[in-house]
Amino acid sequence: MGFSLTGTHVIFFVAAIIAAGAVSGIFVAITMNVSMSLSDRGDRIQEHLDTDFKIINDPENIPTSGSDYVFYLKNIGGKKLSTTNETFQLFIDGDIIATVNYNFSDDSIQPSKYTRIYVAQSTISSGYHTLRIVGPLGIEDEFTFEI
Repeated sequence: MGFSLTGTHVIFFVAAIIAAGAVSGIFVAITMNVSMSLSDRGDRIQEHLDTDFKIINDPENIPTSGSDYVFYLKNIGGKKLSTTNETFQLFIDGDIIATVNYNFSDDSIQPSKYTRIYVAQSTISSGYHTLRIVGPLGIEDEFTFEI
């Protein structure tokens, strides 16, 4: 004697429940993965927005201090910036300035504050130039000026 029609329906019902459970488990895992990915991306974007700066000199009047030109860098982001030769790179007209030829007046900049960057006069000739500063997270600012 074989299964009745009811027994066959029970077997198909149990199989359908197992398949539905497996599919819903996969959807939950995918949803969690997407959610975590979006959360991580949001954190990176927030950190990127909190890290920002601007060169605030007068482009026609670059001050000097001893044998250095002085550039002012303002923190316009939302968190403190560490100002060292390892965290910031300077370029004049696309050429990198050696770290021994520039330094900062402060070790860090609080939000809405500024620091001075001293660049050796020997690295900049007279004429029009573009200073590009690249900081943490690849944030950069360009400034065209005349010596």
